[in-house]
Amino acid sequence: MAKKAKGNRVQVILECTEHKESGMPGISRYITTKNRKNTTQRMELKKYNPILRRMTVHKEIK
Repeated sequence: MAKKAKGNRVQVILECTEHKESGMPGISRYITTKNRKNTTQRMELKKYNPILRRMTVHKEIK
């Protein structure tokens, strides 16, 4: 039987902020993990948005 992980790592979803404001159809999201113990604030990373075809700021949701 598999053990349940008790670590501090959690899966988070990053969503593009600029794409939301532009009003274009579609959505740009990335899934990553973070250490909840070391990074207590919401993550904010620059990632590539294929719809806008440029690097944009992606913020953590949920």
